[in-house]
Amino acid sequence: MNQIWAKISELAEANNGFFRTAQVEKIGISRPMLRKYTDAGKLEQVRKGLYVITESIPDEFALLQEQCRAAIFSYGTALYLWGLSDRTPHLYDITVPRGQNITILKRDNPNLRSHYLPRDLYEIGITQTHSPQGAEVSLYDRERCICDLIRDKEQMDMQLYTQAIKGYFRTKPNRRKLLKYGKLFGIEDKIRTYMEVL
Repeated sequence: MNQIWAKISELAEANNGFFRTAQVEKIGISRPMLRKYTDAGKLEQVRKGLYVITESIPDEFALLQEQCRAAIFSYGTALYLWGLSDRTPHLYDITVPRGQNITILKRDNPNLRSHYLPRDLYEIGITQTHSPQGAEVSLYDRERCICDLIRDKEQMDMQLYTQAIKGYFRTKPNRRKLLKYGKLFGIEDKIRTYMEVL
């Protein structure tokens, strides 16, 4: 029994604090054994087939994307991960393709703010970085984040907006990529104005 628990703990640790039923079965542990640990309060089923160790602190960023692989961190969350915002997100901003059903994800994660886009625009600028706990997560690159801010300026918190724009132009901005994205989103003129000012 202790050997089985050691295997489960090891698996969770190697997988950002969580694991799927299939991964446990792969190392020779049965579903009834998972149920046993869940009933004993040692494991918590986050979603069908997805578990965390009750006393552990799983990587929230990685866990969210494990629940929905189409969810890309965007807006304030992506800005935080890039160091363009000093605000720890209390709401996770994600963008998904229009038509993607995330009803269960939203039900299980009340601290979620979702944005929907047509697939061609959704796919622009997807890249990877590491969460504060070290997991690899998908998010939009810095240039895409700046475009999203400028496109949705009216809905943005002005302090966050100003900090991110100034922070981006203070570091090494990729002007060519920014203009290319600007053209795709129909905000090229606005971006040129920011470039001149900053």
